[in-house]
Amino acid sequence: MLSVVSTPIGNLEDITYRAIRTLREADLIACEDTRTTAKLLRAYDITTPTTSYHSHTSTRKIDTLITELSAGKHIALVSDAGTPGVSDPGFSLIRSAIEAGIPVSPIPGASALLSGLVGAGFDTHQFCYLGFLPVKKGRKTTLEYIATLPYTLVIYESVHRIIKTLSEFETYFWGDRRIAIGRELTKHYEEFIRGTIAEVRKHFEAATTKGEFVIVVEAYR
Repeated sequence: MLSVVSTPIGNLEDITYRAIRTLREADLIACEDTRTTAKLLRAYDITTPTTSYHSHTSTRKIDTLITELSAGKHIALVSDAGTPGVSDPGFSLIRSAIEAGIPVSPIPGASALLSGLVGAGFDTHQFCYLGFLPVKKGRKTTLEYIATLPYTLVIYESVHRIIKTLSEFETYFWGDRRIAIGRELTKHYEEFIRGTIAEVRKHFEAATTKGEFVIVVEAYR
């Protein structure tokens, strides 16, 4: 079996009993970064062996993991934070396991997507998750397309591009559109910045900012 285990996005207490049990019972844990996962495992006294599995993992490594799964091993897949497979390289292993007829069991838990969405305060009946926007090719086309979608938009962004992205939002989404940005979610310095796109951009231009961001944009009306 391949267990897809959600792990904390910041606060190490945000993990389920089932996830801890699964990580203890597995034969092997496939990690995005073994050093990052080691901190979590130490916190819960989990001694299951680990192996690296990340965006640069070769097809040969995936084949090796599939062979072990086919031989009856129980492998737990984790990312550095949150749910594997969501803007995360885990989807390739999940898809390969399904194609090989191996049972895949998702172990739900923390998610930056859902934490940012519910903390924004916008309508959640219908929303569109976009992950990270294209960096170069297709970026303009994507922005033009999503600008008039009638859904709350959820987007991930890094500290290096947050100002550029907000400036582009002013151009394509109009500066008075309401927006909320969650930063350092579940961590000590967690904060939500809310306002129009122009107001939020000015806030981040004036502040020294670190961390990862979940951008939530109010639906087009």
